Amino acid sequence: MTDERADKDELKTGREAGFWLYDLKVETVLDGRTPVCRHIEGESFSVEGEALVFSEGQRVSMYALAAVLPLLPAKQRETDDNDWMSTDAEVACPDPHCGGRFRITRTERRWFSHSGTTGLPDSRGTPYWQKDQGK
Repeated sequence: MTDERADKDELKTGREAGFWLYDLKVETVLDGRTPVCRHIEGESFSVEGEALVFSEGQRVSMYALAAVLPLLPAKQRETDDNDWMSTDAEVACPDPHCGGRFRITRTERRWFSHSGTTGLPDSRGTPYWQKDQGK
Protein backbone atom coordinates (compact mmCIF):
# COMPACT_ATOMS: atom_id res chain seq x y z
CA MET A 1 0.00 0.00 0.00
CA THR A 2 1.38 3.38 -0.90
CA ASP A 3 1.77 6.07 1.75
CA GLU A 4 -0.86 8.18 -0.02
CA ARG A 5 -3.40 5.34 0.04
CA ALA A 6 -2.64 4.60 3.71
CA ASP A 7 -3.25 8.27 4.56
CA LYS A 8 -6.63 8.19 2.73
CA ASP A 9 -7.62 4.97 4.55
CA GLU A 10 -6.81 6.59 7.89
CA LEU A 11 -8.94 9.63 7.05
CA LYS A 12 -11.90 7.43 6.02
CA THR A 13 -11.83 5.22 9.10
CA GLY A 14 -10.63 7.79 11.63
CA ARG A 15 -8.19 5.18 12.87
CA GLU A 16 -4.42 5.06 12.55
CA ALA A 17 -3.18 2.53 9.98
CA GLY A 18 -2.66 -0.86 11.55
CA PHE A 19 -3.67 -4.49 11.69
CA TRP A 20 -5.41 -7.14 13.80
CA LEU A 21 -3.67 -10.05 15.50
CA TYR A 22 -5.20 -12.89 17.47
CA ASP A 23 -4.01 -13.67 20.96
CA LEU A 24 -3.27 -17.37 21.26
CA LYS A 25 -3.42 -20.05 23.90
CA VAL A 26 -0.82 -22.81 23.43
CA GLU A 27 -1.64 -25.82 25.58
CA THR A 28 0.13 -29.15 26.06
CA VAL A 29 -2.07 -32.12 25.17
CA LEU A 30 -1.28 -35.82 25.37
CA ASP A 31 -4.65 -37.50 24.67
CA GLY A 32 -3.33 -40.77 26.10
CA ARG A 33 0.00 -40.64 24.26
CA THR A 34 3.22 -41.14 26.23
CA PRO A 35 5.60 -38.18 26.35
CA VAL A 36 9.36 -38.48 26.23
CA CYS A 37 10.10 -34.80 26.71
CA ARG A 38 8.76 -32.76 29.61
CA HIS A 39 5.10 -32.46 28.57
CA ILE A 40 2.53 -32.02 31.33
CA GLU A 41 -1.07 -32.23 30.12
CA GLY A 42 -2.80 -28.88 30.48
CA GLU A 43 0.27 -26.68 30.95
CA SER A 44 0.03 -23.66 28.70
CA PHE A 45 1.20 -20.22 27.78
CA SER A 46 -0.35 -17.32 25.91
CA VAL A 47 0.81 -15.22 23.01
CA GLU A 48 -0.18 -11.56 23.28
CA GLY A 49 1.22 -9.52 20.42
CA GLU A 50 4.89 -10.45 20.31
CA ALA A 51 5.04 -11.65 23.92
CA LEU A 52 4.99 -15.21 25.25
CA VAL A 53 3.18 -15.08 28.60
CA PHE A 54 3.65 -17.89 31.12
CA SER A 55 1.58 -18.20 34.28
CA GLU A 56 3.47 -18.94 37.46
CA GLY A 57 4.73 -22.52 37.50
CA GLN A 58 4.03 -23.23 33.82
CA ARG A 59 6.99 -24.64 31.90
CA VAL A 60 7.69 -25.80 28.37
CA SER A 61 10.66 -27.72 26.99
CA MET A 62 12.70 -25.34 24.81
CA TYR A 63 13.31 -28.16 22.32
CA ALA A 64 9.59 -28.81 21.95
CA LEU A 65 8.89 -25.06 21.90
CA ALA A 66 11.24 -24.74 18.92
CA ALA A 67 8.73 -26.78 16.87
CA VAL A 68 5.81 -24.45 17.59
CA LEU A 69 7.47 -21.01 17.57
CA PRO A 70 7.69 -20.57 13.76
CA LEU A 71 3.95 -21.18 13.40
CA LEU A 72 2.73 -18.69 16.01
CA PRO A 73 2.96 -15.49 13.92
CA ALA A 74 0.97 -17.15 11.14
CA LYS A 75 -1.67 -18.40 13.60
CA GLN A 76 -2.06 -14.83 14.89
CA ARG A 77 -3.07 -13.46 11.49
CA GLU A 78 -6.36 -13.60 9.61
CA THR A 79 -6.47 -16.58 7.26
CA ASP A 80 -9.04 -18.01 4.90
CA ASP A 81 -11.43 -20.49 6.54
CA ASN A 82 -10.08 -23.24 4.25
CA ASP A 83 -6.41 -22.49 4.83
CA TRP A 84 -4.73 -25.29 6.81
CA MET A 85 -3.50 -22.66 9.23
CA SER A 86 -7.16 -22.02 10.15
CA THR A 87 -8.15 -25.67 10.50
CA ASP A 88 -5.10 -27.51 11.90
CA ALA A 89 -4.59 -26.78 15.58
CA GLU A 90 -2.03 -29.26 16.92
CA VAL A 91 1.74 -29.29 16.49
CA ALA A 92 3.74 -32.40 17.40
CA CYS A 93 6.84 -32.40 19.53
CA PRO A 94 9.88 -32.72 17.24
CA ASP A 95 11.06 -35.90 19.02
CA PRO A 96 9.60 -38.73 16.88
CA HIS A 97 9.25 -40.96 19.97
CA CYS A 98 7.35 -38.37 22.01
CA GLY A 99 3.56 -38.21 22.18
CA GLY A 100 3.40 -34.57 23.27
CA ARG A 101 1.44 -32.04 21.23
CA PHE A 102 0.74 -28.33 21.44
CA ARG A 103 -2.84 -27.25 20.77
CA ILE A 104 -2.98 -23.67 19.46
CA THR A 105 -6.27 -21.84 20.02
CA ARG A 106 -7.09 -18.34 18.85
CA THR A 107 -8.62 -16.27 21.61
CA GLU A 108 -9.35 -12.53 21.37
CA ARG A 109 -8.22 -10.12 18.65
CA ARG A 110 -6.12 -7.02 19.27
CA TRP A 111 -5.58 -3.94 17.11
CA PHE A 112 -1.97 -2.85 16.58
CA SER A 113 -1.13 0.50 15.02
CA HIS A 114 1.57 0.61 12.41
CA SER A 115 3.42 3.41 14.21
CA GLY A 116 3.38 1.45 17.49
CA THR A 117 5.04 -1.61 15.97
CA THR A 118 7.54 -0.32 13.43
CA GLY A 119 11.14 0.69 13.82
CA LEU A 120 11.13 2.92 10.75
CA PRO A 121 12.33 6.32 12.01
CA ASP A 122 9.76 8.41 10.09
CA SER A 123 6.86 6.13 11.12
CA ARG A 124 7.50 5.62 14.85
CA GLY A 125 4.95 6.31 17.52
CA THR A 126 4.73 5.21 21.13
CA PRO A 127 5.48 1.47 21.24
CA TYR A 128 2.26 -0.53 21.72
CA TRP A 129 3.56 -2.20 24.87
CA GLN A 130 4.19 1.18 26.52
CA LYS A 131 0.65 2.36 25.72
CA ASP A 132 -0.90 -0.83 27.14
CA GLN A 133 1.20 -0.80 30.31
CA GLY A 134 1.04 2.93 30.94
CA LYS A 135 4.86 3.04 30.96
